[in-house]
Amino acid sequence: MALQSLWGIKVEGCIRMYELVHRMKAVESLRQWQEKQERKVRAFSEMASEQLKRLDEWEELKRHKELQDLREVMEKSSREALGHQEKLKAEHRHRAKILNLKLWEGEQQRLNQVEPEQLQKERGQICLRGLCALQEEVLHLIQQLDTSDQYRDLPKADLSAFRARANQLCGLISGVIRATYENGFPTARDRAVAESSALQKMRNLLTALQQEITRACEAKRRQVEEEARVKQQESQVQQGPKVCEESPAPSQGLGRKQNAAMCVPTVFFGQVRKIKMDLQKATIIPVSQISAQAGSKLKEIFDKIHGLLSGKSVQSCGCSVSITLHPQGLDFVQYKLAEKFVKQGEEEVASHREAAFPITAVASGIWEFHPKVGTLILAHLHKKCPYSVPFYPAFKEGMASEDYQRMLSYQVEDSKVEQQGTFLKRMSGMIRLYAAIIQLRWPYESQQEAHPHGLHHGWRWLAQILNMEPLPEVTATLLFAFLEVCGNALMKEYQVQFWKMILLLKEDYFPRYNSLSRHSGVWIEAITSLEQMGSFRRLQQFLEVRCP
Repeated sequence: MALQSLWGIKVEGCIRMYELVHRMKAVESLRQWQEKQERKVRAFSEMASEQLKRLDEWEELKRHKELQDLREVMEKSSREALGHQEKLKAEHRHRAKILNLKLWEGEQQRLNQVEPEQLQKERGQICLRGLCALQEEVLHLIQQLDTSDQYRDLPKADLSAFRARANQLCGLISGVIRATYENGFPTARDRAVAESSALQKMRNLLTALQQEITRACEAKRRQVEEEARVKQQESQVQQGPKVCEESPAPSQGLGRKQNAAMCVPTVFFGQVRKIKMDLQKATIIPVSQISAQAGSKLKEIFDKIHGLLSGKSVQSCGCSVSITLHPQGLDFVQYKLAEKFVKQGEEEVASHREAAFPITAVASGIWEFHPKVGTLILAHLHKKCPYSVPFYPAFKEGMASEDYQRMLSYQVEDSKVEQQGTFLKRMSGMIRLYAAIIQLRWPYESQQEAHPHGLHHGWRWLAQILNMEPLPEVTATLLFAFLEVCGNALMKEYQVQFWKMILLLKEDYFPRYNSLSRHSGVWIEAITSLEQMGSFRRLQQFLEVRCP
């Protein structure tokens, strides 16, 4: 047993030794296999890196080639565009030369025609002054005709036909003058026609009127004498000789009745004067109450003015007033109302710009219901501010400086001309009023009908003033005031065309043109001195801010 145990131990040791050797071989074999696999992995990794590097190089080369092709295409397009641009420049220079040549030829023709045109213009102005003198004389004769109202109570004296004929003749000569304004200056034939057809007929009419009044006065005198004689006979029959001695002579009674008749015109004209003052107060006071803070009072003011023009009785200064108190009451109220609206623009709007819109709201409402008031507003506006036409009065040879200043709408008193700042303030106030009129409507009524004097008039005014040679300070001030009030409305209405007009104003109307150029005309900067650049700078800054 001891020997078997020893043998078993020895065998067991051999077995363990064999297992250890076998395990060591297996570990060595595994290590070698792992090293081999790692070498393969490193080889594959290096191969993949090399291929990826080659792929990146190929992609980079491809991108570089595409970029080079794109640059070549762009350079080719740029060369073609430059060639086309040079061709267009050459064509433009050629056309500019042709246009300059045509402008020079036109200027030469104008210079050749300016002397006959100037002579024709002077003759036309002389004829126009003659027509105005004829109209003034006709109006003077109509005033003489109006003084015959004191004889309207005379029997057999129907003066209405004479008055109607006088108004017809006055309208005839006014139509001749209006036609000459539309077609240009009048001719000597127009003056002869007006003088023969209107003035001579008006004189004959006045002569016939005087004869009619003379016959009517004679008939009334005979009637009064007959009544006095009959009354004296009746008193003699009833009261006897004693009463006859105490009764006045027929000539004395006639004298008293004539004195009483002479008192009638004085009383009548006193009543007319009172009616005139009441109507004037009822017209002017409501308009004077319109301001930027009027607010809800605007409708009350409008209703009061509209009621007065419609013939209703309104309360003014504690008394009831109506246009029906006098046959010409409506015409008088319409004239004074239009005059007051324009005066508000001249004074109130000039001092407070924001007052233009409430004043215009009421004026537009009155205009819609009473178109004649609107016509009179335009007449007063054009008279006080000819730039609202637009019209620039021209200086005439031999004209006094004060007369020319008055034509330009300056106020001249005792040979002292109004200061430039005050003048520009008044003109801008009236232009602001006009700019507000053409865009505002009375908000409390339906607006289905077209505006009686809409935005197209403002567009025409802007186009005409840009086509005219500007006046120092005045043109820039007017454009600034007009565009500040009405520019937004014109932009919404005309859109692209309005921006074209602004571009024309900024690029063609503003720049200082070369004084040697005879084709560009006289422009704002070229005629505005350093002291007078304030208005121009304001307009320029306004357009830069609002229309960049």
